Amino acid sequence: MRLTDLTIFNYKNIAEAELHFSPKLNCFIGGNGQGKTNVLDAIHFLSFCRSYTSSIDTLSVRHGNEFMSLQGLYEHEDGTREDIHIGLKVGQKKVVRRGKKAYRRISEHIGLIPLVMVSPADQSLVSGGSEERRRFIDMVICQYDPAYTESLIRYNKALQQRNVMLKQEEEFAPDVFLVFEEQMAREGEYIFQRRSEYIEQLVPVFQQFYDRIAQEQEKVELRYVSHCQRGPLLEQLVSQRYKDKAVGYSLHGIHKDDLEMLQNGYPVRREGSQGQSKTFLIALKLAQFDFLSRTGTRTTPLLLLDDIFDKLDAERVEQIVKLVASDRFGQIFITDTNRDHLDTILASMEGDNKMFIVENGECCASDK
Repeated sequence: MRLTDLTIFNYKNIAEAELHFSPKLNCFIGGNGQGKTNVLDAIHFLSFCRSYTSSIDTLSVRHGNEFMSLQGLYEHEDGTREDIHIGLKVGQKKVVRRGKKAYRRISEHIGLIPLVMVSPADQSLVSGGSEERRRFIDMVICQYDPAYTESLIRYNKALQQRNVMLKQEEEFAPDVFLVFEEQMAREGEYIFQRRSEYIEQLVPVFQQFYDRIAQEQEKVELRYVSHCQRGPLLEQLVSQRYKDKAVGYSLHGIHKDDLEMLQNGYPVRREGSQGQSKTFLIALKLAQFDFLSRTGTRTTPLLLLDDIFDKLDAERVEQIVKLVASDRFGQIFITDTNRDHLDTILASMEGDNKMFIVENGECCASDK
C-alpha cells in the first residue's frame, strides 16, 4: 500500500495543503511546532479515523473553524486505487467514505490501510499505565482480524453493564450478573488467545531489531500478563463478585492485561535511560511493522517516523538509518528538525524520494 496524494483542510494548524508523495521516502523538515507532526497525524487519521495524539476528534479541527476534512488517494500493490475521505464538523458525527460510499460503522474501515507510527508520544507505552500497552496490542490485531474488533466491542459492553450493576445499591439476582459475566468470559478468552499468539510472534522479531540498533549492549524482554493465565475467567468473575461490589468495578478480566517491558531483567521505565527507552520503543514498532507485513492481507503498511533520532547516540542513529535505508520497508514518512539526519538517509537510499519544508502550518515540496 502507498499513499500517492493527501489533501488537508483545517486540520490542527494546517489551513490547507495538497501533497504528492514519493512511493518510497518522504521527509519533512522544520522547527518545533511548525506542523510536521500534524501532517503525519493526518495520515494516521485516514487509517484509524482518529488522531494519534488525542481521542477527542474536535481537537483536530483548526482553531477558529467548525469543520475539517482529509482526503487520501492510495494505491495497492496490484495497482487498484482507494479514495478515502474523512469529514468532521464540530457537534456532529464524523463521516468516513471509501470512494463515494460512507461506512455504516467506522470499525469497518480499520485494517484497510495498515500503518505503523513511531512518535515521541509512544513514551507513554513505557511510562504510562497498562491501558496504553493494551491499546498498542489491540491496534495491531484489529488491523488484520475484524472478529477481534467485534469481540472487543462485545466484551467492553458486557464489562460496562456489569460495572453499572456493581455501582448500584440494589441487589441483583446472581443470574443477572451471570449473563454479563458469561459474555465477558467468552469474549475475554478469545481476546486473550489472540493477544497471546501476537506477543509470541512479536517477541523474537522485536529482540532482533533491538539487538541491531543497540549492537547487543542490553538484553530486552516482553512478558504478557493476564488474569486468563490463572484459570477460567468465568470462575474468577463469579468468585470475585462480592469484592467487586465493594469497590464498584470489575477487578478481573482482560481489561486488566498488561505487557511487561524489561531490560536486563528490570522494568525499562525504572532502569532504562532515555536513549534505551527510545530504542526499546523503536524496536517494538519496527517489529509491529514486520508482523503486519506478514499477516492478514500481507499488504505492506505505511511507516511514519516522527522525530525518532532525538535522545539517541550517534551509533544508534547510524543503525536506524541503515535499517530505514534498506528495502525491508515500503513507503516511509519521516520528520526531523535536523536536516543532516534526513540528508544522511537520502544519501544512503536508492530510488525516489521527496523533501518537504514545513513552516507555520504550510507544507511545500523542496527542490533539495
